[in-house]
Amino acid sequence: MAGDEFRFTGDTGAVAHQILVVEDDQETATGLKAALVAAGFSVSLAKDGGQAHSTFVMHKPDVVVLDLILPRESGFEVCERIKILDPHTPVVILTAIELQESRVLADRVGADAYLNKPCDPEDLVRAIRAAAEKCWAKKHLARPTHEERVRFNCRCGKRFKVKASHRGKSLTCPMCGEQLTVPR
Repeated sequence: MAGDEFRFTGDTGAVAHQILVVEDDQETATGLKAALVAAGFSVSLAKDGGQAHSTFVMHKPDVVVLDLILPRESGFEVCERIKILDPHTPVVILTAIELQESRVLADRVGADAYLNKPCDPEDLVRAIRAAAEKCWAKKHLARPTHEERVRFNCRCGKRFKVKASHRGKSLTCPMCGEQLTVPR
């Protein structure tokens, strides 16, 4: 694959070409880079949260592969910062931590996939593609969640617009003090 082509991960149009690998162990980082380059990806490396943040901002990778055990700042914190910057960038956790609590926390901070080391390169590539598809679908296929609103007026002329879940509940008009019931 030429360096300027994009790797489409499936039928949806999700793109995974530029991968940022955040790994503090040099040997592991080099092995991951070699495996991902062999699979046709372009790979940047970062060894800690600071490098990950600056590389993410400057190069805007398509996917981030992230270790949880990093110097100075945990992978959880790095993932959370990345997801604040761009919630649609897929983050694949690749760690030696096998605890369920770790998986739950990774999910809570926005990780899209969680793999344990050592990991077969083919499993990593599948996880990268699946995470890219998931994030693409979340961004492009999600329906807006605009909850229906109920509009009504008080006798004094004050207008109200409340969530449909408030139907049948009572409230007090701030203008005249009259007790009102939200229409069903």
